[in-house]
Parts: sequence; C-alpha cells; structure tokens
Amino acid sequence: MYKLTVTLFLLLAGSLCNGAETNTVPLQLTDNLSGKPVANAVVILENGLSESPVEAEIVQKNRNFHPHTLIIPKNSRVDFPNQDNTQHHVYSFSPAKAFNIELYAGRPTEPVVFDKTGVVEIGCNIHDHMQAFILVTDSAPSGRTDEQGRLTVEIPPSADDGSGKIELQVWHPRLTDNTRMARFTVEQPYPESLKLSVKLSPEPASDDRLDGLQERFREL
Repeated sequence: MYKLTVTLFLLLAGSLCNGAETNTVPLQLTDNLSGKPVANAVVILENGLSESPVEAEIVQKNRNFHPHTLIIPKNSRVDFPNQDNTQHHVYSFSPAKAFNIELYAGRPTEPVVFDKTGVVEIGCNIHDHMQAFILVTDSAPSGRTDEQGRLTVEIPPSADDGSGKIELQVWHPRLTDNTRMARFTVEQPYPESLKLSVKLSPEPASDDRLDGLQERFREL
C-alpha cells in the first residue's frame, strides 16, 4: 500500500465524533492531474462493517471476464466458468493470490479460495486483452463514486480504534498502480466534506492492456 496526499476541505466546522453514533462524511474524488471527477471508484473503510465469506463467479463470455471487478470478503470462494466455445487459461500471480487454471472449457474442478486481503489481477494467457480484478477485503465497501466522483461514507463506531483517525482505501482500474489500493488517513474531528485525489493513467488506446502482464507471465 502507498500513501497519497489527502487534501481536506472544511466547508463547515466539523463536529466531534462521540464514538457511539454512525457519522456520515460526503466525499468527492478527483484525478489529481486533470481535476476531473473519478467515477466508479471503490471506497473501503478500514475497520468498517465486516461481511461473511461468499460464493461468487467471474464468468468468461465473449472473450471477456464478467464482472470486470469483483469485491469479496476474505475467505470467499470464486468459480471461473467458461461460457465461450474456446478454451481459456486463467491465472494470477498477485501477492494476494497466485493461481493458475490451465486450458479448460466449462467449469473448473474447484473454486479458488481468496484467503488474503488485497488486489488480485487476473488475466488469460490465451487472449491478451482479457483482464479482471478481485478486491479481497476485511470490511464491506462503503460504495462506489458516482459520475461526479461523489460518495457519502458512513463511519460506524467500530472504525474508531482510539487513535483519533481512520483509514480509507480507494481503488480504480486506472490507478497508476492498480495492483494496490490507495490509502488515505482522515483525522478527527471528521470534516464536513472530504476531497481526495488520485493519479490515474490515461484511458487505454486499444485492447493491448495486458501486454505487460502477459510478458511477466511468460517469463515465469
């Protein structure tokens, strides 16, 4: 994880958190180069509400992964059914979960268990353009930013560990390092409004997004 500078704008005087109530803080996320809002970014509050493991799927159809981004609690099981009429070779060598499902059609024998938090980048060694991400979390996501980069973050009492601050994690597929979540520290008293910025890479010009990932796979 890496730290990004947080710019806090106090539009009105913040009120002290009394530790017994859920606080709400409006958040706006922008690209720190263009200043434009960042839509569809995932925001996760550390020590937020927890969730039980789930059974989930990432389907391969029309030579793409569906969904492109899956968010699951730690220890969840994910299946990778192949609905195409061609075989796929699904793999990841991310620190949070390395796995390798060699050429197959239909449904793999066993789901993959994701027992460590972090970002798991997934590719297909046959179709270079195929890419997906799994975010494995300890806390339920606060949500995703809207088209204006806005989201209201609810801060339950469980998020206060006595340090006088909370940690937010933000992820977007176009982060300059999308294999990690950007981390932000917010100190009490919580601001009336919170503005964060992240550095995004340009929109991909073609379907060659996984060239680097493919090269790393073939060098293993």
